[in-house]
Amino acid sequence: MKITQLDLFSGIGGFHLGFEKAGYKVTSFFSEIDKHAIAVYKHQFKNSTYVGSVTNVRGADLPRIDLITFGSPCQDFSLAGKRKGMEGDRSSLVLEAIRLIGECRPRVFIWENVKGTFSSNNGEDFAAILQAFTNIGGYRLEWQLLNTSWFLPQNRERIYLVGYSTTTKRNWRGVFPIGEGNQSNSELECSRKAITKCLTARGQEGHAGMQLVKVKQIGTKLDSNGGTQPYQQDRVYDAEGIVPALNQGKSDLIIKNNYRIRRLTPIECERLQGFPDNHTAFGNYDGQVKPMSNTQRYKQCGNAVTVDVVQAVAEQCKPLFK
Repeated sequence: MKITQLDLFSGIGGFHLGFEKAGYKVTSFFSEIDKHAIAVYKHQFKNSTYVGSVTNVRGADLPRIDLITFGSPCQDFSLAGKRKGMEGDRSSLVLEAIRLIGECRPRVFIWENVKGTFSSNNGEDFAAILQAFTNIGGYRLEWQLLNTSWFLPQNRERIYLVGYSTTTKRNWRGVFPIGEGNQSNSELECSRKAITKCLTARGQEGHAGMQLVKVKQIGTKLDSNGGTQPYQQDRVYDAEGIVPALNQGKSDLIIKNNYRIRRLTPIECERLQGFPDNHTAFGNYDGQVKPMSNTQRYKQCGNAVTVDVVQAVAEQCKPLFK
């Protein structure tokens, strides 16, 4: 099945790769502003076409687009962010994607974003985005909160919203729900009982194929009154629980009862996001292939969509492209 994709806020190509893994032959036009992510995308998808910043892309300059995908910047919606919602400069870029949907009229569009979008500004932001999608006209909308842990050993909840033509047969079962039964059989070093907390763009430390031990307290920190309180930034849970991301302090190793907790490697971060080993190891910078720093590799994995989740959505979307 051949499709032409407009990949907005494309990062390192998680949407592109997810559709390829679902059996699609993808020709992509991609938009991104991070030069390192652009370099990785060019290196991995050599037949893709870079089209610049989303603010400069115009539908009239593109061929017929079948699919628009976008995981627009989420910092202003994130539970860990400042929660400016649609008033934030970065999160309002979703409106540029909505503009391009109207200009390109793809068969399908897919938007991915953080769970906090549901609750941002008491739900008003998500309602406003739904209204903006509705105002395009001619599309039916479905959405679901999906978790990477259904496919890979990482706890990463994300909203996936799919828009498709209102002329689709009413008796079609639809894209969602997708459940844990859809999970792939990906082989990883990690046990499914030991699930890492959501990867972030900062690069994380955590468990990879090692039994965990419970560390109740690493130290103390000053509170607002000048006193001390327990500081559990570095804590981990037992092997039946979920591993939170460990901080990037001076100590890379915590040794307890002969078990070792260490920083995840870039390859392990790629695997936790469903990318092939060394997907982010090199980038194409103006025709020159250069190695990527580990700092950038952590950042790119943390910002990416999970390939296996996209693959599951892409499988469900196949009837929409026939």
